[in-house]
Amino acid sequence: MAEIRHITVLGATGSIGQSSLELVRQHPERFAVRALVAGKDFQALAALAHEFKPEIIGIHETTNLAQLKDLIGTLNCQVVAGEAACSDIATIPVDLVIAGISGLAGLPSVFAAVNAGQTVAIANKESLVSAGAVVTRRAIEAGAHILPIDSEHNAVFQCWNGWKGHQSSDTANARTAELSHICLTASGGPFLTLPLGEFSAITPAAAVKHPNWEMGKKISIDSATMMNKGLEVIEARWLFDLVHDKIDVLVHPQQAIHGLVHFRDGSVIAQMGGADMRIPISYAMAWPERLDWQPEPFDLAAMGNLTFQNVDQDRFPCYYLARHALAAGGNAPAVLNAANEVA
Repeated sequence: MAEIRHITVLGATGSIGQSSLELVRQHPERFAVRALVAGKDFQALAALAHEFKPEIIGIHETTNLAQLKDLIGTLNCQVVAGEAACSDIATIPVDLVIAGISGLAGLPSVFAAVNAGQTVAIANKESLVSAGAVVTRRAIEAGAHILPIDSEHNAVFQCWNGWKGHQSSDTANARTAELSHICLTASGGPFLTLPLGEFSAITPAAAVKHPNWEMGKKISIDSATMMNKGLEVIEARWLFDLVHDKIDVLVHPQQAIHGLVHFRDGSVIAQMGGADMRIPISYAMAWPERLDWQPEPFDLAAMGNLTFQNVDQDRFPCYYLARHALAAGGNAPAVLNAANEVA
């Protein structure tokens, strides 16, 4: 029987945190929660604390501390508040830190975990978009291990056995030469076939209705514009240490394939699966093993045809803006990310 893995969940009340904790519920013999961090939903955090019995919980919003402590009551659990305290939680030794805090707000805790040499399952792409060079350099120095949770990057993680995340540095450098390039897929969002002349009539309510994934409003909007895919290209540059022209994107409306790795000998390995974030999360949580969490059967026959197309610059200018920022380098990706968060 595998040893129990102790985990910290940053962003425990968000979508990534909830999916991660659902897997813990299914496999209490495999995982134990040592720490939980949330933004401001103190009621949900308290409920999770009573369920999973962590040693410590943290909430970013300090004004909710007293109410959170009242709800925790006599539970043997330390309660802290504020950004610094929550970042400190990320340094507590565990087998895996799940970095699920969205936006640039997640950067301090991601950097703290990396600086402490933790294994970090990262869903917070903004940390790598804005500070990829700093985060990845520090990970190497501290002996930290960064595993991707985003479905497309996790797909590459599964397909590319020569990636340095799998290997010692010497082996990884040798096997990287086998690679031609990687490809991330995108659904194209809800407006893939809408005539460009009708874009002025698009409403926010229509934009948040993603055709495949259940996501929050902000990331749904970013998916509709494909800004999210542009940010994922920047994320991939740092995760996999690739130059920008080694990272392609294909629009694939059915979203059966999440990522592909092209090798120099003409071979291509693709990862396929359903539109459920528990698939990549479970892979990161159990790696190098796989977790049996009884997902829905993946039925290619029922899906029918699989189609692919290049990204239309007129339809998705935000995607090309992100690629331009990556090619420009320097602070351009950080500026892009900040502007996108404000927008």
